[in-house]
Formats: sequence, C-alpha cells, structure tokens
Amino acid sequence: MLVTSAGSIACAGQSNLERSCTTNDSIRIAPASGGIARIEAQFHGDAFEPHRHDTYALGLTLRGVQTFSYRGIVRYSQPGNVIVLHPDEVHDGGAATEEGLRYRMMYLPPEMLIDALGDRRGGLPFVGSPVVADRAFAESLADAMRDLNGEIGDLHMNDIVSRIADGLLRHADSAVGKVGGKTDANAIRRTCEHLQAHSQRQVTSGELEKVSGLDRFTLARHFRASLGTSPHRYLIMRRLERARDMIGSGRSLVEIALETGFADQAHFTRHFKKTHGMTPGRWATLSSQS
Repeated sequence: MLVTSAGSIACAGQSNLERSCTTNDSIRIAPASGGIARIEAQFHGDAFEPHRHDTYALGLTLRGVQTFSYRGIVRYSQPGNVIVLHPDEVHDGGAATEEGLRYRMMYLPPEMLIDALGDRRGGLPFVGSPVVADRAFAESLADAMRDLNGEIGDLHMNDIVSRIADGLLRHADSAVGKVGGKTDANAIRRTCEHLQAHSQRQVTSGELEKVSGLDRFTLARHFRASLGTSPHRYLIMRRLERARDMIGSGRSLVEIALETGFADQAHFTRHFKKTHGMTPGRWATLSSQS
C-alpha cells in the first residue's frame, strides 16, 4: 500500500477543490456526464457496507483518513492519495479517525476505456495496490471532479479519459487481469448500447446473440474479459443508475422500483444495497443534506 503525507500530492488534488467545513454526513451528486458518475461525500465512522460496482471507482481523499477493506486487506488513504477499485471487487468504506472523512469519487464505465487504451489493451488494467501516490493521476481525477455543478464537455471528457487510462496502465499489474486472445470490441459496444436502451425490461440471451453476432457463451466470455462483469449484472446496474437519478424527485421507492424494471421495492433495495453499501432510503436522506 502506498500512502503520502498531506503535502505534495494533496496540494495537486486538493488545493483547487472547494473546501467544506460542515460536519454533517452527506453525499453530493454531480450531473451525469457521458456515463461517468461523480460524487463528493463526507462521513464519520463506518459509511458503506460491503458492496461492488461494475465500474472503476476512482477517488481522491480530501480530508481525514479513508479506510476500506479490499481483497481481504484493510487499506488506508490520506489526503492526496488516489484510490483505484477494480470493477466488481467487493469493498466497504468509512473514516479511520474521529476527524471524519471527505472525499470525491468518480465511477468510470470500463467500456469508455476501450478506445482510450487502443493497442495497449490486453484486458482491463488491474491495479494491485488500490491506494496510489501519483501526482499526474491525482491531477487528472481532480480535473474531472473539480466542478460538480456542471457536466463535463465532450473534448474535456476525451482528455480526462485518456489521462486516466494512462494512469491505470502505469500502475497495472501486467500479470493480473489479462485475458488471452482478442475480444470483439464492436460486439461488446453494440451489446452495451442495447442493454442501456432496454434496461427497464427483461432482455433475453437470444436478443443479445442477434445484436452482438456472437453466441451467448462467447458473448459472456468476451463481455467479462472486456468489462469485468456479466451482461446480466450490467443490465441491473443500468437500472440502478436510472433509479438513483430518480431518488429525490418525490416519487416513492415503490414507483421507482417498478418503473426501472425491478420486480418490487424489496428487489430494488437488495440490489441497491449490494451496489452502494446502503439502502436507497439512506441514500435519499444523505443526498438531501448536501
């Protein structure tokens, strides 16, 4: 594990991000930008129960000491450190000291890396140490999360994703996360677009075979090799994204669950907690306090 003092890298990532002196636990959610989700959160004590995302979770610790369990080890991140969590890896999170914790996190869909990685791609870059000291990497994340009030423009997004891809490759373990053979990037892209467009209903394997041009078993292997997750979980995550955006709109959780394709509120709550480490009700409370 790599950690730094609150100097050096903290200045690169933290000095240009607005500071907050409130001590209330809260989550601030930025407008969606090209598939990338961004939040700022502040907590005292344990914040998130064990959960997992189908995206890269990339963060900057801004204040306090951030702690989380990841791949069987308790990790710690100080201000300025970069946090890199691989898709579908279980983790929790919270503050390690009584001072509390403030951090910003972005959730990068791995399919956005396909073009940015180009010929260097041999599977999703896996960063063995989830706490990284890297000034350039920290600056790229700070750039992406500096303005949480607005969306990220197209040209700016391309630059950010390119720099993040470079950062991931710098720290990737070349022996981990690599998959032999080539995957069909166009087939994966068509499959993702179909799942995004039809996330509110059941999608069959036969549909995806027609869309991708691959048989269901080849598609499953290519999909996981490319994105680190399965088509089924990808579909569930797109439902959760839509549902999360609807929380706070005044709609009941039952209505949100049914409209986004879940069988009922219990089904929705179960998947939400597995993905975000808290119930949708607690998420709604915390996000309303930001």
